[in-house]
Amino acid sequence: MVNIKEIMDILPHRYPFLMVDRVIEIEEGKRAVGIKNVTINEPYFQGHFPGHPIMPGVLIIEALAQVSGVLAFKSGVTGKATYFLSVEKAKFRKPVVPGDQLRLEVTVLRGRGSVWRFEGRAFVDDNLVAEAEFTAMVTDREIA
Repeated sequence: MVNIKEIMDILPHRYPFLMVDRVIEIEEGKRAVGIKNVTINEPYFQGHFPGHPIMPGVLIIEALAQVSGVLAFKSGVTGKATYFLSVEKAKFRKPVVPGDQLRLEVTVLRGRGSVWRFEGRAFVDDNLVAEAEFTAMVTDREIA
């Protein structure tokens, strides 16, 4: 398991943009499972939407990407940062609301050199709420 302190050592993200609370499973170079506890205290709920708070889909995709960043690091890509190149086949199936716990499952489709391709699926309980394929570039942090 990767706790929040270690995640913060790996990822450059900080509040309010850190979207992963812990990583509960990792198979280096293959897959990872992360958890995001969704609370009403998230700043985006003030405007999305007042009286009917829903987690923005793009932030669910971002949470999946952050889990993939932890996976890349744990797979030996150290001292690097991971940046989106593309997002494809994104589908949002059910709204995510305060009180939900997102289970973020990421699988490496291709991970050689500096370009990695992932499949991500987000669940609340056993219900698929979002999915996407995305490509990321792994590069030195100083370049960004």
